[in-house]
Amino acid sequence: MTNTAATWFRDALDRRIIAELQRNARESTTTIAARLGVPRSTVHERITRMEREGIIAGYSVVLARAPEKEGIQALVLLEVKQPETRKIIQRLSQYSEARVCLSINGEFDLFLQLEAPRIDDLDAIVDEIGEIPGVLRTKTSIVFGSRFDRRYDETAQRITEQFLG
Repeated sequence: MTNTAATWFRDALDRRIIAELQRNARESTTTIAARLGVPRSTVHERITRMEREGIIAGYSVVLARAPEKEGIQALVLLEVKQPETRKIIQRLSQYSEARVCLSINGEFDLFLQLEAPRIDDLDAIVDEIGEIPGVLRTKTSIVFGSRFDRRYDETAQRITEQFLG
């Protein structure tokens, strides 16, 4: 979206609703409305409009620490039967340990980043993934360490800027 913050929000109430959602995206519209002194229906309609217009792009969990410091990571390359790709991606998306799934060119078709607390967990998940119908083969590498991750740093910076104004 090319809008600037000044044009995204229709007025101060939109900004106040966003601030409340940034503080706690799971807060009920009733509680937000009470805090802001407006009807619940107004808050609900504003949130719905901002979601529809793409101002609110989604809701997320903010972790206390960088995800790569929380567990063991594996990078998995998958060769798949092309007609089965959508079904396979749907199955992969059901694994909470799956962090990133990218479609790639070359010898393999998909790149999957997994993260789990223990190596045994990753081993079991990779075995399960290999048994998904349409997965022809996998190639797995374990991550020894992260040298930098601009995605996490940039996300953390955006969150900080949003909270500090």
